[in-house]
Amino acid sequence: MPSIHVSKCADPAIKLAHRIAEVVRSKPNCVLGLATGSTPIPVYQELARLHREEGLDFSQVRTFNLDEYAGLPPTHDQSYRFFMEEHLFSKVNIKPENVHFLNGMASDYEKECERYEQELKAIGPCDVWLLGIGHNGHIAFNEPGSPRDSRTRVVCLTQSTIDANARFFGNDKSKVPTKALSVGIATIMESREILLLATGESKREAVTKSVKGKCETHCPASFLHEHPHCRFYVDMDAGKEVDSTCCQATNQASCCGSTSCHAAKA
Repeated sequence: MPSIHVSKCADPAIKLAHRIAEVVRSKPNCVLGLATGSTPIPVYQELARLHREEGLDFSQVRTFNLDEYAGLPPTHDQSYRFFMEEHLFSKVNIKPENVHFLNGMASDYEKECERYEQELKAIGPCDVWLLGIGHNGHIAFNEPGSPRDSRTRVVCLTQSTIDANARFFGNDKSKVPTKALSVGIATIMESREILLLATGESKREAVTKSVKGKCETHCPASFLHEHPHCRFYVDMDAGKEVDSTCCQATNQASCCGSTSCHAAKA
């Protein structure tokens, strides 16, 4: 049965960044799926350091991002395109033509989502997709209730997500976009490898439900159990209630507790 591997350590972002670096070194023209938000910033800082100090080469790397706010131009300081330029793209030698992004200013969002899916299909699948996880278990902007077979589409943000993201908009909830363009769960699941990063006590419940719970739309991240190569990188706070082992979802929502898993103590 496919399972979620859990690596619990003090510096999960660094370990995850080094895994991405391994992929880049072994396949220079790899396709990376990337996430935004405060959680992956240390990952991008470490990748930039590896490029600067150790020559990690991004010249052939292709990238896709999970999502983009609807209605925000790429020059807006809270757009995810702006975020990626600020935290990674401007700090490594990636070529602009190799960066693929959803256009939050597209005149036809449905056509834009179709374009992105076709572009990903033509260039991908992603060799690695980096994910974060929301307090409610969302991945990308696949909120609770998102179907397993969902593809790139326009989504409405839940109030809890708007509340959580208000800190990026001067704590003014009225400034947070209410819609976004987001890849779907099925789109993410086509990646060859999935790496999810979660840190802090506020993510503990979502991590626990995802790792120990059964697959259900109420917790979108729980569907990652179905992927053959998925690993959660968590710190001690986020991972307090899960073991650094290979956990398997069952109808009883239990954990296998195996200590012989090759991912244990990673």
